[in-house]
Amino acid sequence: MSRLTDLIARAKAKDRALGDELDREFKALASRRAFGLNFERHRPESVELPGRPIRRGDKVRILPPRGSSARSDQRLWKVLRIDEADGKRKAHVSLIDSDEPDTADVATDDLVVVAEFRDYIYPGLVSTGKVECGGDKPYHTVINGENFHALEALSYTHRGKVDAIYIDPPYNTGARDWKYNNDYVEGEDLYRHSKWLAFMERRLKAADALLKKDCSVLIVTIDEKEYLRLGLLIEQVFPEANIQMVSVTISPRSTSRAGEFSRVDEFVYFVFFGSSGPLSVADGEEASEVRWLYLRRTQRTLVRGSRKNQFYPIYVDPKTKEIVKVGEPLGINDDLNDVPQVQGAVAVYPVNQDGEQLIWGLTGPSLRRIIEKGFVRVSDGNEHQPFTIAYLSTSNIKKVESGEYLVQGERSDGSKIVVSPAGSKKRPTTVWREARHDAGAYGTSLLRTMMPKRRFPFPKSLYAVEDALRIVLGENKSALVLDFFAGSGTTAHAVMRLNRQDGGRRRCISVTNNEVAADEQAALRKSGLRPGDPDWEKWGICDYITKPRIRAAITGRTPEGDDIDGDYKFTDEFPMAEGFEENAEFFTLTYETPVAVHHNLAFQRIAPLLWMRAGAEGYRIDTLPEKGWAVADTYGLLVDLDRSAEFCDAVDACEVLRIAYIVTDDDRRFQSVARRLPDSVEPIRLYESYLSNFRFSMGR
Repeated sequence: MSRLTDLIARAKAKDRALGDELDREFKALASRRAFGLNFERHRPESVELPGRPIRRGDKVRILPPRGSSARSDQRLWKVLRIDEADGKRKAHVSLIDSDEPDTADVATDDLVVVAEFRDYIYPGLVSTGKVECGGDKPYHTVINGENFHALEALSYTHRGKVDAIYIDPPYNTGARDWKYNNDYVEGEDLYRHSKWLAFMERRLKAADALLKKDCSVLIVTIDEKEYLRLGLLIEQVFPEANIQMVSVTISPRSTSRAGEFSRVDEFVYFVFFGSSGPLSVADGEEASEVRWLYLRRTQRTLVRGSRKNQFYPIYVDPKTKEIVKVGEPLGINDDLNDVPQVQGAVAVYPVNQDGEQLIWGLTGPSLRRIIEKGFVRVSDGNEHQPFTIAYLSTSNIKKVESGEYLVQGERSDGSKIVVSPAGSKKRPTTVWREARHDAGAYGTSLLRTMMPKRRFPFPKSLYAVEDALRIVLGENKSALVLDFFAGSGTTAHAVMRLNRQDGGRRRCISVTNNEVAADEQAALRKSGLRPGDPDWEKWGICDYITKPRIRAAITGRTPEGDDIDGDYKFTDEFPMAEGFEENAEFFTLTYETPVAVHHNLAFQRIAPLLWMRAGAEGYRIDTLPEKGWAVADTYGLLVDLDRSAEFCDAVDACEVLRIAYIVTDDDRRFQSVARRLPDSVEPIRLYESYLSNFRFSMGR
């Protein structure tokens, strides 16, 4: 119907009377609506691709002069040819959808490529960095790109494989918080709600293809401005799902709104598929044992010598597992062979499973004090650290002393058994009033602690997202989580916390664009910058907030290289400077040309997609193998079918390999190789041109 309004506007321009009459008839027709959610599927979205090289055949817009704050010309032009003279490139362009021929010669620097959603795209991924602190764990991935295009790419890599999607979309409050077709949607826009619904519907339908139908969940947060329309839209897109809405108190002190009730909460839709549903949580009626913390720090940057007085021997009686003595701190150059021995005891040092010398989480005097109180215990360790030592955190000791936690006896090593009254289980309610869900304290303030010099508007409480995921993921320690409105990266951060609490290997795919905030754009344009310029892009949300936050969470260090000052709270309390034993890699979504894809010139851009489909673990095959085939940790690639015997032998020898990519246009040869592979290996055919694999149409 939005197409009709465009046509009526054009009719009015040529014949006002005719246009007005058509407008009246259109409004009369539009008022006769069926019961339910009706909205206009506005013309397909388009997205500008700053930084993408200008090529012949591209759709482009002409940019305003540098330093200008004027709105760019929204007309689309087609690049007919590109000329080069004196090192400068100039494009000859022709206006698209014009009644009269209109051409122009424009410097390519003054053009920006536009991708319309009805066009075909050929996506790829370029790695822009990684952080590796998790050994052989799978990688969390962050994708900088338009989220609908990223969802189309993920439909190849993760169709039917996602366990949970958590999204915090734009709330459409009337503020300049989101764009449709490159324009901010203002509060006075008559089609504001309709545009938002069209925007959301496309993405929810794309997400539907990614979820596991037998057991998965979609979680969507929203406020009162759109919750009614969102609820109806979810029912229409997912008629088979079980849908519930929860109210969450996110601002206990309330957020004042002129002429309106002060806001304290927002809403969360849980959309359950198949056998999924909310798991039970503690209700506070029965006692359960309080979680103790490991004394040895786990972050690989906290090595011996990184903190003064936190590397020393702890002498443990191997028979009783009692700590008989806490030794003196050792310097970085002290030889462990020179450390005095204690008769009948084993000296224990903070050494991880790889033999690396780390540090203890407490100094010697602090440890001695809580040993005397019975808040340190010993259990069996490994060959590098023969005993594992755990302790009760300071905050939990205070709860014992205040009577909030109870002591129910002692173990044989003298440590106390501490329990919390919050132990029995019940189904969570539809109203959440938890202090840890305060977005100000555990969203804004927490992010400021991690990145002191950077600001991001309205980040979620880390613990609110963590609780939502815990309720639906439960014991699924290998769950795949997707967030395609990733913002500051809270969802990935919450997944890391869940992994630390139960030793899980969950991974998160985070998708966000690199949009610069509206207020900052004006100043950047005034200084002569444009999207695509390095000095513009460095302020974008992905480069300035999302990626640095994920890196800071894993390493325990701020973007400036300092230890993060502060502790995580609630379910798992430990210093933020410890970080997490996790891996992450950052990518930018690219748009390849059919010619490059056809001739395998884009394989390096396609390689990460193959790796992600195989689980995003271990080594990645980034170039076409010279010998005709290659085997990585979890997948193999065969490009020369004459070498299939060698390839199949190599696959047989790899016990953890999951996928074999076989490049051929010949179905008989593909089936011949597939039959020779182990049953545990999934054969996937890649057409030789790659066009059929990585060509996605946006016109749905």
